[in-house]
Formats: sequence, structure tokens, C-alpha cells
Amino acid sequence: MNPLSQFAPAKLNLFLAITGRRADGFHALLSLVAPLDFGDTLEAVPAAEFSLTCSDPDLAVDDTNLVLKAAQAYAAAVGGMQCRRAKFRLQKRVPVGAGLGGGSSDAVAALRVLNELNGGAVSEETMRELAAGLGSDCPLFLHDGPVVMRGRGEEVTPLSADVARRLRGQRVLLFKPAFPVATAWAYGRLAALSRVAGSAAYLSTAAVETQLASWLDDPVAPVERLLFNHLELPVFEKHVALPAMLTRLADEFGLAPRLSGSGSTCFALIGAESPVDAIAARVRDGWGASAFVTTACLA
Repeated sequence: MNPLSQFAPAKLNLFLAITGRRADGFHALLSLVAPLDFGDTLEAVPAAEFSLTCSDPDLAVDDTNLVLKAAQAYAAAVGGMQCRRAKFRLQKRVPVGAGLGGGSSDAVAALRVLNELNGGAVSEETMRELAAGLGSDCPLFLHDGPVVMRGRGEEVTPLSADVARRLRGQRVLLFKPAFPVATAWAYGRLAALSRVAGSAAYLSTAAVETQLASWLDDPVAPVERLLFNHLELPVFEKHVALPAMLTRLADEFGLAPRLSGSGSTCFALIGAESPVDAIAARVRDGWGASAFVTTACLA
């Protein structure tokens, strides 16, 4: 049979606030997240055992990869040998350690393609449970549009159709230096700052809920008013090349760039007339020729 194919979109955290540390060790957050029309592609063909190959030779394709972790979790949910297995091939476009959710999206793509291969053997509720067990970012990728995340990320609420329309199609420039940022480090550093500064490093749940609701409820509020990322606090403290570049692009091109997730990818909203080539050249001038730069649209 022809390979089954599943698009695995990258995501942007347009709004991200951290409100504290939970008893289970995870952080409590509030985030508005939008998928992009840019991402990876996962293909699968039936096989006797699960396996994975990848277009990126530097990406691990053993059992530490979330695609294979997702596959094993799916097989366990179906009932071991009753599950039809697959050989996966991942066309990797989303950089690793980028704050774009690439690995999480790939994992959910594996769940989806396996459920197609197995005739929908797993319910939507079980798919949500499997996704949540794989990682905090995974559940959002079970939805095909922008969502609000709460809890540690497992509580996902799709935006209303009217609000989603305000975001879809918005063009963005993504740009990332050669170095990654580890998500666990960023949250750990924020926790360390909170121990030094008391609760000052965390935000009030009521305050950020009010802030987000204010944008959601205002049908003419520009997307720029929504943008916020709490993890810029620890990440910019260590990786000074990031805020330096954001300041430079704001001064030279009038952009309002932000960090996505824990980074190191940054993004800026752009219009049809934005000088993308000139902005990209400025990024590479500051971060080197290996800097990742591309355009995408919110989906």
C-alpha cells in the first residue's frame, strides 16, 4: 500500500505565562498557541515492527525518539500484538531545541497515523490521554487550530471560530540561532529565580487570565497586543544574543519580535510589504550564516 502521510505542524506560543510550580513538579501555565503551516511530515507503511528513519542524520531514531515512544504507547493502548505496526520515515524541517514543538508534533502525528492504520481502534479520549502522557505540548497538536492551554499543558480549549479567524493567515518570520535552548533548563531557571525573588518570578493566575480574556473578548484587538512570553525572563538572562537581535530588529525595521516557548526560535509578525530578505540578512549578519530563517503563516 502507499505510505500513510501526516503533516506535523510547528507551533508558536503567542502568549505564555507561568503561574507557579505544581505538586507533581511540572509548572502551571496559561498559553495561547497557534499551529503553523510549516512543519515536519511523517510517513508510515505497515511493518512487522516499529522503526524510524529521518532526513536529519543528527536526530536520534532509537527508542528515545518521541515518534517511537508514541508508537509503543499506542500499541499498549490497543493491546500489544493486536496493533498493526509501521515503519516510519520523518521528513524533518522544524529545528530541534527551537521552542516550536517539533518533537511533540511528530509524536502526535505518529498517534494519528497509527490510528488510521488501525481503523480508529483508539477513541479520541484515549488519544488525549496518550498525548498527555508523552509530553505537555503534545495534546495541543490533536487540534487543528489555535488553542488555549492550561494546567501543565494538558488542558486544551480550542478558540472560538471568530477568534481563530483573527489569527489564521497572519504571516510570521521565524528566526533561530545555531544554539538550542533546553525546555527543562528554562523552566528550572525560572524556578530558581522564584526561589531567589520569592513569588515574584511567577505571575498571578487571576491577572494573566484577565489579560488574556481582555484580548479574546475584544474583536478589534490587534495580534500585537496579545504577544507575551514569560520564559524570556530566564532565557534572555543567559542567551544575550537573543534580546540583542530582537532590539536590533525593532530599531531597524519597526518589528515587535518575541521568543516562542523556551526558544531559541524567535518570531515577528510581518505584512505583505515587509522586507523579508533584508531582515533575514540582518539576522544572519548577527547570528551567522547557519541561522535558521523562514516565513510561515498561522494556521
